[in-house]
Amino acid sequence: MGTQNFYCEYCGKPYPSVQQLTNGLCPRHPDGSNRGKHKLYEGGEKKKYTCKHCGKEYPTIAAMVIGPCPRYPKGSNHGKHAPAL
Repeated sequence: MGTQNFYCEYCGKPYPSVQQLTNGLCPRHPDGSNRGKHKLYEGGEKKKYTCKHCGKEYPTIAAMVIGPCPRYPKGSNHGKHAPAL
């Protein structure tokens, strides 16, 4: 059995422990680059991740959070895609 990774919901970077994930500043934090800590994605590892706003599928969280979401709740393209649990 392989080791489990813990992913940041904002940037998709994997960490070997929750402690390591929550210790660092996130370059894709909603308040601005490195203006807040990483946020734990509470879902499990998957082959595909679905955006909770628009339903589009991505192979990784990191690939998902790069672009703006056309169905973001605060307006089209006013926020990033976010992984559904």
